[in-house]
Amino acid sequence: MSNRNNLAAPANGPTRRQAMVGVAIAFSGLALTSPEAWSAADEEISRTAESIHQEPVFKANRKRAYEALTDAKQFDKVIQLSGVMQAMHLGDKPAEISREVGGSFALFGGYITGRHVELVPNERIVQAWRTGSWAPGVYSIAKFDLVEQGSGTKIVFDHTGFPKGDAEVLASGWKAHYWEPLAKLLA
Repeated sequence: MSNRNNLAAPANGPTRRQAMVGVAIAFSGLALTSPEAWSAADEEISRTAESIHQEPVFKANRKRAYEALTDAKQFDKVIQLSGVMQAMHLGDKPAEISREVGGSFALFGGYITGRHVELVPNERIVQAWRTGSWAPGVYSIAKFDLVEQGSGTKIVFDHTGFPKGDAEVLASGWKAHYWEPLAKLLA
């Protein structure tokens, strides 16, 4: 049966002629774009993005690990165990941590600040996170996935969107000022 006699054919999709015209229009639009426009668009995409991926394991259940990261009094103990406040002369301002999505936090004397993007109790924390040394308005994303590992917890941690060149300093900072003191607190 031909498409002329089959009235249902257009409902099943475009005809061959319609498809060919659509492809021709699409390709003609591409041809009208100058090589300069193509290269300008290419320059807008970073091909050198840095990221940090760490998987520290702690001798505590997910609830306990989540609480240590989201409760200001408990996180103050992490900060004290890290010794960074004295080393960097950050003062003695206590940690401030909202327990609400969209709420703010200020850690390490206010040197680390941000907002909670997502909070799934005992499972996930996602933060818009920044240091005081970054340009105003620059935030990165820090994601903590809490995964049960036997009687303990593994935090699958990913940090992205920070200024280029900061990866090594940040990675060592996470280890020295978060994971090592958090392991002591949760031991």
